[in-house]
Amino acid sequence: MSLVLLLAFGCTAQESVAPSDGDAVQDADFVVIRLSEISGTVKHYTYDTGAATVKYFAVKDSDGVVRTAFDACEVCYNAGKGYSQDGTDVVCNNCGLRFRIDDLGTKNRGRGCWPAYLPHEVDGDEIVIKKSDFEAGAYLFP
Repeated sequence: MSLVLLLAFGCTAQESVAPSDGDAVQDADFVVIRLSEISGTVKHYTYDTGAATVKYFAVKDSDGVVRTAFDACEVCYNAGKGYSQDGTDVVCNNCGLRFRIDDLGTKNRGRGCWPAYLPHEVDGDEIVIKKSDFEAGAYLFP
């Protein structure tokens, strides 16, 4: 993790722990993914809140912009099926609705099923997600 990231978010190297989600690294307040791991192919991760195992994914859109989302939506989440990739779209494994990867990473636009919003920041060569955002979305993973 970069020193800039550690200073900017008030973390210290002593707070870092071993990766628990494959390639994602956790510290006291954040989950960090190396930007080099993300491509135009959806990469799934998990984060354990203690009360729920939160599933999420990251992918680059056609312009190389990183998109993150919970692997659930506010409509179909009880089915626990998440999303899969089909070309430049993700498809709800429950209802079959398709969403362009280029459109992901926003709050639900009122169309029903939608990959639930998971905010992130790109800091240098890292994607940074607040643990509090995982906690807020844990209800999607009963």
